[in-house]
Amino acid sequence: MLKEFKNFIMTGNVIEFAVAVILAGAVSQVVNGFVKDIIMPVVGEFTGGVDFANLKYVLTEASGIAGEPGAIAENAIRYGAWINTIVNLIIVGFVLFIIIKAYNKTKKPPAAPKGPSQEDLLAEIRDLLKKQ
Repeated sequence: MLKEFKNFIMTGNVIEFAVAVILAGAVSQVVNGFVKDIIMPVVGEFTGGVDFANLKYVLTEASGIAGEPGAIAENAIRYGAWINTIVNLIIVGFVLFIIIKAYNKTKKPPAAPKGPSQEDLLAEIRDLLKKQ
């Protein structure tokens, strides 16, 4: 069983998948930083200086001092963070679309199987008609 597991792990597909997962984590951090630090401030500027990350609908206000007995934390719907996540999704989807499109351009279409030419087929039909 250990030998089978070793063979499974050492196949190219598993190693390629592991590399893809690690790269996806790194790319995710880059995209999050891009959206949070570059895109959303620009969008906020066009919407009158709104910082989307701080947009929220407070359900229950915080009361007391955090860490002390009886303190109540704020309960809020953070829809601004959700908007940032949607922008992340759109950017990642667009980047993946561009990558897949470029990859598909590099692939050669499969060669059509060579068959008899039109002349060969006509000659074969002629010969069959002569036999009848």
